[in-house]
Amino acid sequence: MVARHYPAFWQQKGWQSGLLSPLGTLYGSLAQYRRDYYQRVAPKRSRPAAATIVVGNISVGGTGKTPLVNALVARAQMLGFRPGVILRGYAGKARTVTQVSAHSRADAVGDEALVIARRAQVPVVVGRRRVAAANQLLAHHNVNLIISDDGLQHYALPRDAEIAVIDGERGLGNARCLPAGPLRERPMRLNDVDLILCNGDHHPLCTGRFSLIPGPLEALGSVIEPPTPGMRIHAVAGIGHPERFFNTLRALGFTVDGHALGDHHDFRREDLIFADEQPVILTEKDAVKCADIAPANSWQLPVTAEPDTQTAGQLEALIKTAVVRYQHGEKRL
Repeated sequence: MVARHYPAFWQQKGWQSGLLSPLGTLYGSLAQYRRDYYQRVAPKRSRPAAATIVVGNISVGGTGKTPLVNALVARAQMLGFRPGVILRGYAGKARTVTQVSAHSRADAVGDEALVIARRAQVPVVVGRRRVAAANQLLAHHNVNLIISDDGLQHYALPRDAEIAVIDGERGLGNARCLPAGPLRERPMRLNDVDLILCNGDHHPLCTGRFSLIPGPLEALGSVIEPPTPGMRIHAVAGIGHPERFFNTLRALGFTVDGHALGDHHDFRREDLIFADEQPVILTEKDAVKCADIAPANSWQLPVTAEPDTQTAGQLEALIKTAVVRYQHGEKRL
Protein backbone atom coordinates (compact mmCIF):
# COMPACT_ATOMS: atom_id res chain seq x y z
CA MET A 1 0.00 0.00 0.00
CA VAL A 2 1.70 3.19 -1.22
CA ALA A 3 0.20 6.66 -1.07
CA ARG A 4 0.80 9.09 -3.92
CA HIS A 5 -0.53 11.94 -1.79
CA TYR A 6 -0.15 12.64 1.92
CA PRO A 7 -3.64 13.34 3.36
CA ALA A 8 -3.90 16.10 5.94
CA PHE A 9 -5.61 13.78 8.44
CA TRP A 10 -2.44 11.70 8.70
CA GLN A 11 -1.01 14.49 10.86
CA GLN A 12 -3.70 14.22 13.55
CA LYS A 13 -5.87 11.67 15.30
CA GLY A 14 -9.22 12.99 14.08
CA TRP A 15 -12.39 11.18 13.09
CA GLN A 16 -11.06 10.08 9.69
CA SER A 17 -7.99 8.50 11.21
CA GLY A 18 -10.09 6.95 13.97
CA LEU A 19 -12.46 5.42 11.44
CA LEU A 20 -9.54 3.76 9.68
CA SER A 21 -7.62 2.82 12.84
CA PRO A 22 -8.75 -0.86 12.84
CA LEU A 23 -7.19 -1.23 9.38
CA GLY A 24 -4.09 0.56 10.62
CA THR A 25 -3.83 -1.84 13.54
CA LEU A 26 -4.13 -4.79 11.17
CA TYR A 27 -1.50 -3.33 8.84
CA GLY A 28 0.91 -2.80 11.73
CA SER A 29 0.34 -6.36 12.97
CA LEU A 30 1.03 -7.82 9.53
CA ALA A 31 4.21 -5.75 9.24
CA GLN A 32 5.38 -7.04 12.63
CA TYR A 33 4.53 -10.62 11.63
CA ARG A 34 6.67 -10.30 8.48
CA ARG A 35 9.60 -8.99 10.47
CA ASP A 36 9.28 -11.74 13.08
CA TYR A 37 9.20 -14.34 10.32
CA TYR A 38 12.42 -13.11 8.74
CA GLN A 39 14.11 -12.92 12.12
CA ARG A 40 13.31 -16.61 12.62
CA VAL A 41 14.65 -17.62 9.20
CA ALA A 42 17.62 -15.22 9.24
CA PRO A 43 20.26 -17.92 9.86
CA LYS A 44 19.11 -19.79 6.75
CA ARG A 45 19.49 -16.86 4.38
CA SER A 46 22.62 -16.25 2.30
CA ARG A 47 24.16 -12.86 2.92
CA PRO A 48 25.65 -10.63 0.22
CA ALA A 49 29.43 -10.88 0.19
CA ALA A 50 29.92 -7.34 1.51
CA ALA A 51 28.76 -5.20 4.40
CA THR A 52 25.28 -3.82 3.79
CA ILE A 53 23.72 -0.60 5.10
CA VAL A 54 20.02 0.14 4.61
CA VAL A 55 18.78 3.74 4.51
CA GLY A 56 14.99 3.84 4.86
CA ASN A 57 12.04 5.11 6.82
CA ILE A 58 8.93 3.82 8.52
CA SER A 59 6.65 6.45 6.98
CA VAL A 60 5.52 7.14 3.44
CA GLY A 61 6.28 10.40 1.70
CA GLY A 62 9.55 12.16 1.02
CA THR A 63 12.05 12.26 3.85
CA GLY A 64 15.28 12.98 1.95
CA LYS A 65 16.60 9.41 1.77
CA THR A 66 18.14 9.69 -1.68
CA PRO A 67 20.26 12.80 -0.99
CA LEU A 68 21.36 11.14 2.26
CA VAL A 69 22.39 8.02 0.33
CA ASN A 70 24.54 10.19 -1.93
CA ALA A 71 26.10 11.80 1.16
CA LEU A 72 26.71 8.38 2.72
CA VAL A 73 28.40 7.21 -0.49
CA ALA A 74 30.73 10.22 -0.38
CA ARG A 75 31.48 9.61 3.31
CA ALA A 76 32.31 5.95 2.63
CA GLN A 77 34.65 6.94 -0.20
CA MET A 78 36.44 9.37 2.09
CA LEU A 79 37.07 6.43 4.44
CA GLY A 80 38.59 4.41 1.61
CA PHE A 81 35.65 2.09 0.83
CA ARG A 82 34.25 1.29 -2.61
CA PRO A 83 30.48 1.62 -2.23
CA GLY A 84 27.72 0.67 -4.62
CA VAL A 85 23.99 1.30 -4.35
CA ILE A 86 20.96 -0.96 -4.74
CA LEU A 87 17.30 0.01 -4.74
CA ARG A 88 13.99 -1.24 -6.01
CA GLY A 89 13.73 1.19 -8.92
CA TYR A 90 10.24 2.28 -7.95
CA ALA A 91 8.04 3.41 -10.89
CA GLY A 92 10.56 1.96 -13.37
CA LYS A 93 9.42 -0.61 -15.91
CA ALA A 94 12.38 -2.97 -15.51
CA ARG A 95 11.14 -6.36 -14.31
CA THR A 96 14.55 -7.96 -13.86
CA VAL A 97 17.68 -6.91 -12.02
CA THR A 98 19.12 -4.04 -14.06
CA GLN A 99 22.35 -2.08 -13.93
CA VAL A 100 21.92 1.68 -14.05
CA SER A 101 24.13 4.20 -15.83
CA ALA A 102 23.97 7.96 -16.20
CA HIS A 103 22.39 7.34 -19.61
CA SER A 104 19.61 5.03 -18.40
CA ARG A 105 16.01 6.12 -18.79
CA ALA A 106 14.05 7.01 -15.68
CA ASP A 107 10.96 5.24 -17.00
CA ALA A 108 13.01 2.03 -17.08
CA VAL A 109 14.99 2.16 -13.82
CA GLY A 110 13.14 4.75 -11.72
CA ASP A 111 13.91 8.39 -10.99
CA GLU A 112 15.80 7.86 -7.71
CA ALA A 113 18.19 5.32 -9.25
CA LEU A 114 19.03 7.67 -12.08
CA VAL A 115 19.66 10.60 -9.73
CA ILE A 116 22.08 8.47 -7.69
CA ALA A 117 23.88 7.15 -10.76
CA ARG A 118 24.42 10.67 -12.06
CA ARG A 119 25.26 12.42 -8.79
CA ALA A 120 27.14 9.78 -6.81
CA GLN A 121 28.81 8.25 -9.87
CA VAL A 122 29.10 4.81 -8.30
CA PRO A 123 27.71 1.46 -9.49
CA VAL A 124 23.92 1.31 -9.11
CA VAL A 125 21.66 -1.73 -9.58
CA VAL A 126 17.87 -1.87 -9.32
CA GLY A 127 15.74 -4.92 -8.65
CA ARG A 128 12.58 -5.86 -6.82
CA ARG A 129 14.59 -8.61 -5.14
CA ARG A 130 17.24 -6.66 -3.30
CA VAL A 131 19.43 -9.72 -2.62
CA ALA A 132 19.63 -10.45 -6.36
CA ALA A 133 20.45 -6.79 -6.98
CA ALA A 134 23.22 -6.91 -4.37
CA ASN A 135 24.69 -10.08 -5.86
CA GLN A 136 24.74 -8.59 -9.35
CA LEU A 137 26.32 -5.41 -8.01
CA LEU A 138 29.12 -7.46 -6.47
CA ALA A 139 29.49 -9.73 -9.51
CA HIS A 140 30.01 -6.89 -11.98
CA HIS A 141 31.72 -4.16 -9.96
CA ASN A 142 34.66 -3.79 -7.61
CA VAL A 143 32.49 -2.94 -4.61
CA ASN A 144 33.11 -3.71 -0.93
CA LEU A 145 30.20 -1.83 0.66
CA ILE A 146 26.52 -2.04 -0.30
CA ILE A 147 24.15 0.83 0.44
CA SER A 148 20.44 0.20 -0.05
CA ASP A 149 18.27 3.22 -0.80
CA ASP A 150 15.03 2.32 0.96
CA GLY A 151 14.37 -1.30 1.88
CA LEU A 152 13.98 -0.95 5.64
CA GLN A 153 10.93 -3.22 5.29
CA HIS A 154 12.52 -5.47 2.64
CA TYR A 155 13.48 -8.10 5.18
CA ALA A 156 14.64 -10.64 2.62
CA LEU A 157 17.79 -8.52 2.42
CA PRO A 158 20.18 -9.20 5.33
CA ARG A 159 21.80 -6.03 6.60
CA ASP A 160 24.62 -5.01 8.91
CA ALA A 161 23.32 -1.56 9.82
CA GLU A 162 20.14 0.48 9.46
CA ILE A 163 19.48 4.21 9.22
CA ALA A 164 15.93 5.52 9.54
CA VAL A 165 15.14 8.98 8.19
CA ILE A 166 12.39 11.20 9.63
CA ASP A 167 11.02 14.36 8.06
CA GLY A 168 11.48 17.15 10.59
CA GLU A 169 8.25 18.90 9.64
CA ARG A 170 5.92 15.91 9.60
CA GLY A 171 7.65 13.62 12.08
CA LEU A 172 5.65 10.40 12.39
CA GLY A 173 2.37 12.16 11.71
CA ASN A 174 -0.38 10.77 13.93
CA ALA A 175 1.81 7.69 14.67
CA ARG A 176 -0.74 5.31 13.09
CA CYS A 177 -0.12 2.77 10.39
CA LEU A 178 -1.57 2.86 6.89
CA PRO A 179 -4.26 3.76 5.93
CA ALA A 180 -5.11 5.52 9.23
CA GLY A 181 -1.74 7.26 9.24
CA PRO A 182 1.53 7.46 7.29
CA LEU A 183 3.45 4.61 8.96
CA ARG A 184 4.60 1.41 7.28
CA GLU A 185 5.52 -0.05 10.65
CA ARG A 186 4.76 0.74 14.27
CA PRO A 187 6.85 3.50 15.91
CA MET A 188 8.61 0.97 18.16
CA ARG A 189 10.44 -0.28 15.05
CA LEU A 190 12.75 2.71 15.49
CA ASN A 191 14.08 1.17 18.70
CA ASP A 192 16.02 -1.36 16.62
CA VAL A 193 17.73 0.83 14.02
CA ASP A 194 21.29 2.09 14.45
CA LEU A 195 20.68 5.76 13.63
CA ILE A 196 17.55 7.90 13.41
CA LEU A 197 18.31 10.99 11.37
CA CYS A 198 16.10 14.03 11.00
CA ASN A 199 15.82 15.94 7.75
CA GLY A 200 15.60 19.56 8.85
CA ASP A 201 14.06 20.55 12.17
CA HIS A 202 15.15 18.34 15.03
CA HIS A 203 12.66 15.67 16.05
CA PRO A 204 12.84 14.31 19.62
CA LEU A 205 13.23 10.73 18.36
CA CYS A 206 16.29 11.55 16.27
CA THR A 207 19.91 10.90 17.16
CA GLY A 208 21.25 13.20 14.42
CA ARG A 209 20.20 15.60 11.70
CA PHE A 210 21.02 16.82 8.22
CA SER A 211 19.90 19.67 5.99
CA LEU A 212 19.16 19.70 2.27
CA ILE A 213 21.33 22.42 0.78
CA PRO A 214 20.26 23.71 -2.65
CA GLY A 215 22.85 24.11 -5.37
CA PRO A 216 22.84 26.40 -8.43
CA LEU A 217 19.95 25.99 -10.87
CA GLU A 218 20.79 23.76 -13.84
CA ALA A 219 19.24 24.26 -17.27
CA LEU A 220 16.91 21.64 -18.71
CA GLY A 221 15.88 23.65 -21.77
CA SER A 222 17.63 25.98 -24.17
CA VAL A 223 17.54 29.16 -22.05
CA ILE A 224 20.95 29.69 -20.48
CA GLU A 225 20.28 32.66 -18.15
CA PRO A 226 18.81 31.22 -14.93
CA PRO A 227 15.96 32.92 -13.09
CA THR A 228 17.08 35.23 -10.32
CA PRO A 229 15.68 35.86 -6.82
CA GLY A 230 12.68 38.14 -6.88
CA MET A 231 11.27 36.59 -10.05
CA ARG A 232 7.95 34.76 -10.17
CA ILE A 233 8.35 31.13 -11.16
CA HIS A 234 6.34 27.95 -11.59
CA ALA A 235 7.54 25.22 -9.22
CA VAL A 236 6.39 21.76 -10.28
CA ALA A 237 6.90 18.81 -7.93
CA GLY A 238 5.91 15.16 -8.19
CA ILE A 239 7.54 14.15 -4.91
CA GLY A 240 6.41 12.98 -1.49
CA HIS A 241 6.62 16.39 0.21
CA PRO A 242 6.22 19.10 -2.46
CA GLU A 243 5.70 21.92 0.03
CA ARG A 244 9.28 21.48 1.28
CA PHE A 245 10.50 22.12 -2.27
CA PHE A 246 8.28 25.18 -2.65
CA ASN A 247 9.50 26.57 0.66
CA THR A 248 13.12 26.04 -0.39
CA LEU A 249 12.51 28.14 -3.49
CA ARG A 250 10.78 30.82 -1.42
CA ALA A 251 13.79 30.88 0.91
CA LEU A 252 15.96 31.48 -2.16
CA GLY A 253 13.92 34.61 -2.89
CA PHE A 254 11.53 33.43 -5.61
CA THR A 255 7.82 34.15 -5.74
CA VAL A 256 6.42 30.66 -6.17
CA ASP A 257 3.40 29.41 -8.04
CA GLY A 258 3.42 25.84 -6.72
CA HIS A 259 2.03 22.87 -8.63
CA ALA A 260 1.97 19.71 -6.51
CA LEU A 261 1.56 16.39 -8.31
CA GLY A 262 1.51 12.84 -6.96
CA ASP A 263 4.71 11.19 -5.77
CA HIS A 264 6.59 9.56 -8.69
CA HIS A 265 4.27 11.34 -11.12
CA ASP A 266 4.44 10.20 -14.75
CA PHE A 267 5.11 13.56 -16.37
CA ARG A 268 3.59 14.72 -19.64
CA ARG A 269 4.50 17.86 -21.55
CA GLU A 270 1.24 19.56 -20.59
CA ASP A 271 2.28 19.34 -16.90
CA LEU A 272 5.03 21.84 -17.66
CA ILE A 273 3.25 24.20 -20.05
CA PHE A 274 1.66 27.36 -18.65
CA ALA A 275 -0.09 30.35 -20.22
CA ASP A 276 2.62 32.80 -19.17
CA GLU A 277 6.36 32.74 -19.79
CA GLN A 278 7.51 32.34 -16.20
CA PRO A 279 10.45 29.98 -15.67
CA VAL A 280 9.63 26.42 -14.60
CA ILE A 281 11.71 24.86 -11.81
CA LEU A 282 11.66 21.14 -10.99
CA THR A 283 13.24 18.91 -8.39
CA GLU A 284 16.19 16.88 -9.56
CA LYS A 285 14.16 13.69 -9.10
CA ASP A 286 11.45 14.98 -11.42
CA ALA A 287 13.86 16.55 -13.89
CA VAL A 288 15.43 13.22 -14.89
CA LYS A 289 12.03 12.23 -16.28
CA CYS A 290 11.49 15.46 -18.21
CA ALA A 291 14.58 15.92 -20.38
CA ASP A 292 12.62 15.26 -23.59
CA ILE A 293 9.56 17.35 -22.72
CA ALA A 294 10.88 20.31 -20.73
CA PRO A 295 10.07 23.76 -22.18
CA ALA A 296 12.90 26.11 -23.11
CA ASN A 297 12.87 28.05 -19.82
CA SER A 298 13.03 25.01 -17.51
CA TRP A 299 15.45 24.35 -14.67
CA GLN A 300 16.27 21.79 -12.01
CA LEU A 301 17.30 22.52 -8.44
CA PRO A 302 19.80 19.96 -7.12
CA VAL A 303 20.13 19.50 -3.37
CA THR A 304 22.87 18.00 -1.22
CA ALA A 305 22.35 16.38 2.18
CA GLU A 306 24.68 18.07 4.66
CA PRO A 307 24.89 16.44 8.11
CA ASP A 308 25.97 18.50 11.09
CA THR A 309 29.38 17.75 12.60
CA GLN A 310 28.11 15.28 15.18
CA THR A 311 25.98 13.39 12.64
CA ALA A 312 28.86 13.22 10.16
CA GLY A 313 30.88 11.47 12.85
CA GLN A 314 27.99 9.11 13.55
CA LEU A 315 27.77 8.17 9.87
CA GLU A 316 31.47 7.43 9.66
CA ALA A 317 31.31 5.32 12.82
CA LEU A 318 28.31 3.42 11.49
CA ILE A 319 30.05 2.59 8.22
CA LYS A 320 32.97 1.14 10.16
CA THR A 321 30.62 -0.73 12.52
CA ALA A 322 28.75 -2.29 9.60
CA VAL A 323 32.00 -3.56 8.10
CA VAL A 324 33.16 -5.01 11.42
CA ARG A 325 29.80 -6.75 11.91
CA TYR A 326 30.05 -8.26 8.45
CA GLN A 327 33.66 -9.38 8.94
CA HIS A 328 32.86 -10.98 12.30
CA GLY A 329 29.69 -12.63 11.05
CA GLU A 330 27.59 -10.98 13.71
CA LYS A 331 23.90 -11.84 13.59
CA ARG A 332 21.89 -8.86 12.33
CA LEU A 333 18.49 -9.02 10.65
